[in-house]
Amino acid sequence: MAGPRVRRQPQRTCVGCRTTRPKREMIRVGCSDQGDIQIDPSGKGPGRGAYICPVSDCWEQALRGNRLAQALRTTLTAEQRQMLTEYGEQLSDKI
Repeated sequence: MAGPRVRRQPQRTCVGCRTTRPKREMIRVGCSDQGDIQIDPSGKGPGRGAYICPVSDCWEQALRGNRLAQALRTTLTAEQRQMLTEYGEQLSDKI
């Protein structure tokens, strides 16, 4: 007799460090059709999304090389970049 069925956890790749981790351990940044960038803690918002580890170094890497803008297929404005940088600075340095 088989035991309880184990649910598969979806995996996502961090835009900053390129590490694959479970989706629930990552922070989703979403881009709506109108070009609005928002941090999506639920991971279920509409629009194109990219995932970043909850570590300040990953946020720096994602914003430094335009990796996040490429993943979202958009151009980040100065205000959006500033908002994401401030959010990343609030995060810890370790997972």
